Amino acid sequence: MTYIGIDIGSTCSKTAVLNGSGETEGLFVLPTGWSSLQALEDIRRELARRGVDPDGAECVSTGYGRKAVPFAARQVTEISCHAKGAAALFSHGAINVIDVGGQDTKVISCRDGRVEEFYMNDKCSAGTGKFVEIMANRLNVPIGQLDELARARTEQIEISSLCTVFAETEIVALAGQGVARENIAWGVLNSVAKKVAQEYAKLRDADRPVYLTGGLCQCGYFLELVGQRLGRPIGSVPEARYAGALGAALLAAGR
Repeated sequence: MTYIGIDIGSTCSKTAVLNGSGETEGLFVLPTGWSSLQALEDIRRELARRGVDPDGAECVSTGYGRKAVPFAARQVTEISCHAKGAAALFSHGAINVIDVGGQDTKVISCRDGRVEEFYMNDKCSAGTGKFVEIMANRLNVPIGQLDELARARTEQIEISSLCTVFAETEIVALAGQGVARENIAWGVLNSVAKKVAQEYAKLRDADRPVYLTGGLCQCGYFLELVGQRLGRPIGSVPEARYAGALGAALLAAGR
């Protein structure tokens, strides 16, 4: 038996494939684009290229586009899937998970892969992956390079606007004043780290080990900034980008 977890997010769609023993056989990510249905067709093509038939596998879907997957046996929230995936990647004990997604940021307390408490930011892109993406585009750099630029900052620049549109205008003004890109990049990431810390402070058991999932998990300096805000180190691995899809696949496997 093959088990598939599909996480269709607002920006990217992640897929995890497990074999009958529950071992990971494949992880891949594709742009979601303008339509969850189109993203699903792209996922089908990639699965076929890898020799995987989704119609003959057990599948669980998650994310904003989870209802677009007709062959999924179940549709599970990304909160539950990230908790399950984080347990497999990091620890089956009591941990806290931060997921900076495209449209929201989630903080989750879980134990043995089961959610105990969680919070999400409000309906605003500030403090999310989309905010970082928009600001990186404004600075004409990829997100990974934004992280490198921020590490090289020579001055701490505060991005005061809480709205993404106004923050973008603020960045244009800073650039027009001759402020270095490195310093603006630091302001962007620091702004997101501050928002993450505000959500994290709502958790009752905030002293647990903390791990980051989602698209920013490979941004080492961002991890440091969040850790400074929380007063503790933040752990992650490159595979944590697929935590939601991995958790969905594990649920499909009944694990």
